[in-house]
Amino acid sequence: MREISLDRLRTLVAIADQGSFIKAAHRLHLAPPTVSLHIAELEERIGAPLLSRKRGQVRPSAIGEVLVARARRLLGDAEQALSDIQRQVQGLEGRVRLGASTGVIAHLLPQALAVLRDQHPGIDVQISVQTSEETLARLVDGSLDVGVTALPQPAVAGLVIKPWRRDPVMAFVPADWKSPARITPQWLASQPLILNDASTRLSGQTSEWFAAGGHHPVPRIALNYNDAIKSLVAAGYGATLLPHEATAPAPDARIAMRPLRPALWRRLGMAHRAGYVEPSTQHVLDVLWGLRLR
Repeated sequence: MREISLDRLRTLVAIADQGSFIKAAHRLHLAPPTVSLHIAELEERIGAPLLSRKRGQVRPSAIGEVLVARARRLLGDAEQALSDIQRQVQGLEGRVRLGASTGVIAHLLPQALAVLRDQHPGIDVQISVQTSEETLARLVDGSLDVGVTALPQPAVAGLVIKPWRRDPVMAFVPADWKSPARITPQWLASQPLILNDASTRLSGQTSEWFAAGGHHPVPRIALNYNDAIKSLVAAGYGATLLPHEATAPAPDARIAMRPLRPALWRRLGMAHRAGYVEPSTQHVLDVLWGLRLR
């Protein structure tokens, strides 16, 4: 079945509004024969006359009136769609799908979202909790637009991954424990521990930190939710190792935060697909880049 062209419907509406083929042609900047051809094609497609001429005035037929009403809605929807898309092309509106870990979502992303809300209120950021591996895989398959990943990462064809932040990993211990000013693997390995689960990059980093001192402790519990881990530390259940951003609020008064010896860092990167970047996605990348630390 042959589709009806929006150009033909626009011609029909113009004739209905102007009451004349000639006036409609002027309004649409078309030659009069082209206007006549548009109507002939529409009538052939519909199988019925769409216009009638009475006393020199061109008016829609009964069937033509129904089609004109529908055409106005279709043309209005098409104009609105083009306007909406143009706003996205200009970066005024858009949807950006972002993947990150719970640790990043807890503090860093809210800062970025606050800036985006002020500077680009028409951009809708949809956040999903992902491991670094899941984030990269979803960037490749196109179901994410921006990813925050742990570093280092191997090169991935079609993706741009660049360093973003480096934040210190700190020991969080119950405040009523007698803990040294700097926490070593030897001291911490002898305490009850609450650590990130094995699916996280931080788990691998902490295991390497302990192993470098010859220790392989088994935690009382392993989970992937930093705020829950801190709550357990505050309750005296155990100690943990977590990243701490310089702008993050101080921990609960029941928690003492100590630097590590040797130091340990959490490195994060920003990732997106190579090539053309939509303006709304670029705005998100720019705001995140404003939170970078070396």
